[in-house]
Amino acid sequence: MAYIDYYKILGVDKKATQEDIKKAYRKLARKMHPDLNPDDKDAHKKFQQINEANEVLSDPEKRKKYDQYGEHWQHADEIEKNKARQGQYQQAGGFSGDMNEGDFSDFFESLFGKQTHQHRGRNVKFRGQDYHAELVLSLKQAYTTHQQTITVNGKNIRITIPAGVENGQVIRLKGHGGPGVNGGPHGDLYITFVIEKDPAFRRDGNDLYTTVDLDLYTAVLGGEILLETFSGKIKLKVNPETQNGTKIRLKGKGFPVYKTEGAFGDLYVTYQVKIPTGLTEKQKELFTQLSKL
Repeated sequence: MAYIDYYKILGVDKKATQEDIKKAYRKLARKMHPDLNPDDKDAHKKFQQINEANEVLSDPEKRKKYDQYGEHWQHADEIEKNKARQGQYQQAGGFSGDMNEGDFSDFFESLFGKQTHQHRGRNVKFRGQDYHAELVLSLKQAYTTHQQTITVNGKNIRITIPAGVENGQVIRLKGHGGPGVNGGPHGDLYITFVIEKDPAFRRDGNDLYTTVDLDLYTAVLGGEILLETFSGKIKLKVNPETQNGTKIRLKGKGFPVYKTEGAFGDLYVTYQVKIPTGLTEKQKELFTQLSKL
């Protein structure tokens, strides 16, 4: 596999901080996301490379190995072990003493380049690289169980997203990471969910919070209003003389509990009484009369 400069892929310097890497990844991932470039194969390839680069550089331990071993970073531990046992492999690798850069490539190829190579009587097999990706969902999408297709390494994977996933939650798809070496198992795919903020509702765990405008007349006299929610419209009864900032709780009308059938949090509604504007002279006169009672 051709060497890929992960720093170049993310457009950051080798001395970049973890925060610099995180910002660069998120910016590029959003730009190259398959959902925004459905027919652009180059964008899909770029998106995979961005995820691969982030998988390595965002992990301090993996980044350290990458900086030292480059494209062979995944086998750093095995390389270190074999370097410590150089005497055993002099005949296979054709070197002695400390390795220079050229010797290192030959050494690595002699150890891992052929599937028939034997190590203590068995094939040397290595697990593939784990991939990491982000999936952006609206709060409404996270409210319902649904399916989405993501593209990983040029391959479309259809996944079912359970209702109630949380912002930052990570799920693992076994075997959907990078291919193994010498017949080793594939790595895994880790998907991190990013839940966007909703203009009407704020989520806190399994509870939802919203603010509803209430006209002065309904607040004073009472009545009914309709509230639009993710599950449809709800009719709310407003008590007479409802004060500004009054909060009510609607049990079981909040967010679904993750992987718990039929369980929901609560919905908290805060009334915000709106003072009427643009009053006619007649309306002002009536308010004046009311104030004198």
